[in-house]
This record gives sequence, structure tokens and C-alpha cells, in this order.
Amino acid sequence: MSEIIFDKIAAVISAKKGVNIELIKIESSFEELGLDSLDAVELIADLEDEFNVTIPNIELQNIKSVKQAVISIVKAIQ
Repeated sequence: MSEIIFDKIAAVISAKKGVNIELIKIESSFEELGLDSLDAVELIADLEDEFNVTIPNIELQNIKSVKQAVISIVKAIQ
């Protein structure tokens, strides 16, 4: 399931933030992908909409990479 979530997250990052999808890896930090803190906040909001979930605010500030986003989405879905 997390591979499907990764693929969707990569697609959202690519579409909404203009990052080449080939550059997006599970280990990529948002900073490595050229996203600043505002971009990251907007991205998380986009992901919440995409997956129809709400990530607790306390957890939001810790999401700084694709892997952390995948983990947070998986937890929110369960």
C-alpha cells in the first residue's frame, strides 16, 4: 500500500510544485526537491485533499520528506 501512496505523493509533488517526477525518491527531503517551508505546508494540504484525510497538527511540523509524508498518510488512512 505504501508504494501506491508514494506514487500518488510523487504525482502531486510533480503536478503542484513542478518537480520532475524522475527526481522524486522515497528518501528525498522536501528541501532537496526545492520546496521551502511554505511549499511544504501547501503540499501537505494538497495531500490531505488527495487522500481525503486529516493529519494532526502536531504531526504536520515533522513532515519534511517524502518518506515522512508517506508514513503520515498511511497512519491517517488506517
